[in-house]
Amino acid sequence: MATSTNSAIDATAVPETDDVKSVAAALVAAGIGCLAMGIVTTLSEAAKSVANLLNLYKPVGPLSGKALVAVAIWLIAWVLLSRIAKAQPIKVTRWIGAAFVFVALGILSTCPLFFDLFGDK
Repeated sequence: MATSTNSAIDATAVPETDDVKSVAAALVAAGIGCLAMGIVTTLSEAAKSVANLLNLYKPVGPLSGKALVAVAIWLIAWVLLSRIAKAQPIKVTRWIGAAFVFVALGILSTCPLFFDLFGDK
């Protein structure tokens, strides 16, 4: 008959090693990039002047500028958050939770049902 151990395992305890903190920083940065894409999309749909400003390559339209802005913000966030995470203790689970919130808000703000609320087109 198999014996079982009754050791308590805390599923919420995440070790704060540099590797785990780097992953948390990357996830939050990705969430910030998603949110940036959503905000730029909403602004582009809300104002024709913003859409024209983001039109960097005519065959693609404003999507070229939206992608460029979102990627730039993602990279900057990743560098800054990685440095912050390695320099001080962080709550990894909160960072990962924030990443999911940012991704959800980014997805919401790229949906036509959302950005049409602000559009002048």
